[in-house]
Amino acid sequence: MNNQPLRLLLVLCALVLTSCSSNSEIELAGNTSEPITVIAEKSIEAEILVLINNYRVANGLSVLNKLQTIKSQANTHTNYMIDQNKISHDFFYQRKEYLTQNANAVGVGENVAYGYSSAESVVNAWVKSESHKKNIEGNFTHFEISAEKDNDGKWYFTNIFIKK
Repeated sequence: MNNQPLRLLLVLCALVLTSCSSNSEIELAGNTSEPITVIAEKSIEAEILVLINNYRVANGLSVLNKLQTIKSQANTHTNYMIDQNKISHDFFYQRKEYLTQNANAVGVGENVAYGYSSAESVVNAWVKSESHKKNIEGNFTHFEISAEKDNDGKWYFTNIFIKK
């Protein structure tokens, strides 16, 4: 029996769960004096990031690193979508500009979703959509996710990818 995929999953889970003390996790980007609030990671968010990295590795792509600067932008947008009661890419250009200036991003992509109840279901939906899959498979180096429930208990998701 080949346990290679199981070992890979365990290694990636260990990396995600133990990386909070690394510089890339709490990396503050260059040219700003603006403080960055560290946002606690939910288990569904950690699962999504692991699933995306597992998918990338299975398809011969590099693992993406987390970056708190991205998390803050994803979180703000997820809360905006909940307030608007709709999913959207509204103001993407502002998030892109912020990440270009504050995280030295040279490329930015974004996936959003609504209503999925598990990490697997939202990642599977993104992989089945060509435009979302393009971001997951993109030439990026860092990513983050924000998942929040609205007052009715429905999840909203913002997944942002950048290339440094």
